[in-house]
Amino acid sequence: MVKDFNLIDLTINEEKLENAIKRAKEQGIIIPTFKQMKNPGLIPQDIKEKLKNIGLWDIDPLNLFRINWHNDSLNDGGGFSDCNYVVLPEEITGVKAKVVAVSGKLFPTGAHKVGAAFACLVPRLVTGQFDPTTTKAVWPSTGNYCRGGAYDSALLSCDSIAILPEGMSKERFEWLEKVAGETIKTPGCESNVKEIFDKCWELRNSGEDLMIFNQFEEFGNYLWHHEVTGSAMEEVINAVGGNFKGYISATGSGGTIAAGDYLKTKFPFSKIAASEALQCPTIYNNGFGDHRIEGIGDKHIPWIHNVKNTDLAVAIDDEAPMNWIRMFNEKEGIELLRNKGVSEDIIEKLNWVGISGAANIISAIKFAKYFELGEDDVVVTILTDSIEMYQSRLEELNEERGEFSSYDAFGVYERYFKGVNIDYIKELNYYDRKTVHNLKYYTWIEQQGKTYEEILAQWDDDSYWTNIPKAAEKLDELIEQFNERVKNSK
Repeated sequence: MVKDFNLIDLTINEEKLENAIKRAKEQGIIIPTFKQMKNPGLIPQDIKEKLKNIGLWDIDPLNLFRINWHNDSLNDGGGFSDCNYVVLPEEITGVKAKVVAVSGKLFPTGAHKVGAAFACLVPRLVTGQFDPTTTKAVWPSTGNYCRGGAYDSALLSCDSIAILPEGMSKERFEWLEKVAGETIKTPGCESNVKEIFDKCWELRNSGEDLMIFNQFEEFGNYLWHHEVTGSAMEEVINAVGGNFKGYISATGSGGTIAAGDYLKTKFPFSKIAASEALQCPTIYNNGFGDHRIEGIGDKHIPWIHNVKNTDLAVAIDDEAPMNWIRMFNEKEGIELLRNKGVSEDIIEKLNWVGISGAANIISAIKFAKYFELGEDDVVVTILTDSIEMYQSRLEELNEERGEFSSYDAFGVYERYFKGVNIDYIKELNYYDRKTVHNLKYYTWIEQQGKTYEEILAQWDDDSYWTNIPKAAEKLDELIEQFNERVKNSK
C-alpha cells in the first residue's frame, strides 16, 4: 500500500468552516455533490424549477448545479438531458470508425474547466480550509480554467485572481474583466506555463491572504474528470454502441485526460492517446516551443497526469486546427461540406468545435487510421469549449490571409481533412512512459517543492492513482453536511 500523501486533504478547520457556512447562508449557496454532477436526475426538483428562470452564464449560486455534462441546449432557463455529443460523419473524418466528440459548450462559462475548478475549491470550502470571507482564490491557467475558477468564486461569493498568458484570445480577457476580482497577464502564449508558476510564487511570497489552486497539481481536478467526465463518456459510449477503442484528449493540466483512467476500469482493452501541438511536442519528443492551440498547456508534464496509463502521444501541426475552424465557420467552408454530403444536423453543431477541439478530433482521426479501425469501432474525444471563445481568431485569420474563398475551402479540405495521416504518432512502451514521467522531476521537484518520495510513488505504486477516486464519496458526505448546516444556521 502506498504511503498516504493526502492528495485531497479533507481535514476540518472548524473556525473557518463556520465563516464559510455563514457566507453560504447569506448568499443562498447550496453545493451540489459529485453524485448529482454525474446524474442530474438526483438534483432536487425545487432547484430544477428555479433554474428555469436562470440563464446558463448568470452569476447565480444555483448555477453550481449546472456544472455537469447534461445541460440541455437552451441558454436561458434550460434543464437537463442526455450528454451533448456529435458522431462525426465520414465526409469529415475520412474513416469508417465512429469518431465521437462530446461538447463542453453548454457548461456555464462555455467550457468544462468550470467543473475542474469547482472540484479544487469546494473541498477546501466544506472543510473550512478556505475562508471565503477573508481569503482570495488564485486561479493560474492557460485559458479556460481561470475563467471557470473566477466564475465559481463569484457563485460562492469570494474574491478571485485570474492568471493567464497575455497572448490568449481577447474574448477570455473581456469576460474576466466582468467576473474576476483581478486579472494578471503573464508573458508569452499558451506554452509559457513556467511564467504562470513564477507569478504564483511571487503571490505566495507577498504575504497576502490567498490560496492558489494550481490546476496542474490539484488532485481535485483529476478527481472531477475521473468521476464526472469519465462517467459522462461512458454514458455516450453506451448510447453510440460499438467497440470502444480509445479516448483522446489534449494533455492540458492532466485533468481531462484522467477520464481515460476511469474508462479503462470499464473498458480494460481501450487506449488513452495524449494530443499535443507538433510545435511543442513535450511527450512526443521531450520538445518545446510556441503554438496556437489555446488551452492545452505544455512544456512540462502536469503533476496530476498519470503518465503510466497513457498509451500514445499524437502531435498535431497547429496549422491544421486553425484551418479546421475556418472551414467550420466560414460560408464557403460550410457550403463545401454541405456539397460533400454533410447533413444540416451536423453543420449546426460545427460551432461546438474550438481550436483545441479541432486538434482533438484530428488526433482521434489519426488514432482511427493508425489502428485501422472499422465501422463498428468507436473513438471518443472532447470539445472542451467552442468557437465562441475564438471569434477574434477567425477575424485575425481573415486579416492575415484574406477572405476564405471557395478555392481556400477546397485546398483546406484536400490537405487538412483528407490529408490527415498517421505521422507524428508514438506508441509509448513501458520505458517511453517512464521517460515522460521522469520529466516531472525538473518542474515539480526542483522548482515547485514536491518530494522525491512522491514522484517515485506515482510510478511505483498503482494505488497512488486508484485511491484518488475514493475521495469522492467522503467529499459528498462533507458537502451534504455543509448544506445541512447552512440550512439550519441562523
